[in-house]
Amino acid sequence: MTRRVPRAFYDADARDVAPRLLNKVLVAGPVAARIVEVEAYAGAEDPGSHSYRGPTARNATMFGRPGLLYVYFTYGMHFCANAVCGPGDTPTAVLLRGLTPLRGLEIMRARRPKARRDAELCAGPGRIGQAFGLTRDHDGADLVRADRGVTIVDDGTPAPDEPGVTTRVGLREGAGDALLWRFTVPGAVGLSRPT
Repeated sequence: MTRRVPRAFYDADARDVAPRLLNKVLVAGPVAARIVEVEAYAGAEDPGSHSYRGPTARNATMFGRPGLLYVYFTYGMHFCANAVCGPGDTPTAVLLRGLTPLRGLEIMRARRPKARRDAELCAGPGRIGQAFGLTRDHDGADLVRADRGVTIVDDGTPAPDEPGVTTRVGLREGAGDALLWRFTVPGAVGLSRPT
């Protein structure tokens, strides 16, 4: 039995939410995949976070209530998705970095024709955006209410007792690059890189 992840789940610091999001399922219409890799971004105390310097037009969703979807455009080509966390109105978020495809693989393959294997369909935040058809139009969608057809559900699969824990990927030196805030399901299909 699946149920949407409730708002209270997100209403905590992203560093606490991130490992608990592992093995939940991201759903967007007919497409679904298990969350197997995430990174936490801790707002004003985290130079790697988009909300570090305060609100802007780009990051406004991060300052909204927990349980929203923050989608941003990067490198002039990729949309990346984050679950907005709290606590309260504190702007923390969890970046979705790797998923194991479960449903709608034909749709994902059509959206990601350069993927050589199904394991690559959602192995990385930009690939997730492509495979799920996410755009800036999804920014601010309410995951708790399945707004705009996007939600995160719990299908009863628990988060791992001992997740993989590493530094975050792709941050420049000094921007929180040494923080152990990347969490994975060890050995899962769809990791952007091994743990």
